[in-house]
This record gives sequence, structure tokens and C-alpha cells, in this order.
Amino acid sequence: MMAPDFLVHEAVDGVGVVVVEGLKTNQEITGWIMKEDETITIKILSDIPIGHKVALKDFAEGDTVIKYNTDIGKVVAPIKKGEHLHVHNVKTKRW
Repeated sequence: MMAPDFLVHEAVDGVGVVVVEGLKTNQEITGWIMKEDETITIKILSDIPIGHKVALKDFAEGDTVIKYNTDIGKVVAPIKKGEHLHVHNVKTKRW
């Protein structure tokens, strides 16, 4: 496999973390699911900066986002598979 565009810790995670610069809307990107040592490909629906998350499935408002097989927050606006997932559509449940 060539170097991945995003990383996923394990298959139960709903997001991947972008590890390259310059990902643009409608681009096909490849990710590596580390625990299972699998490769996946998705089409992104929005530009996503390096270090930010890409949704690997559709999320509805109120859904829980899982990363590292751990709850990292609540969806506050619907997110489609391939969209940028960040503070504009996910908030912590801590406060």
C-alpha cells in the first residue's frame, strides 16, 4: 500500500485522522485501519485539513462519535460519510 491519506485506530471507529496536506472535495482517499491492518477508500465531500477528522459513516444530530474505540463527543449537526468532522459539528460531552 502507498502511504495512507488518513489513519483509523480500529474498525469500530467512526472517524479517521487526515495525515496529509491538501485533501480536496470529491477526492478519493485511502486510509489504513491499524488494529485490523486493513485498507479502506472513501470519497471526501469537503476539504479536510491535515490533523482533522473525516467521517467514515453518516452521523445524525445527537449521535456519539467513536475514536480509539472511545466516545469523543456528540454530533451537533448532521455529518455525511466523507465530510469534515471537527468542532463545528461535534462537541465534547464533558460540559
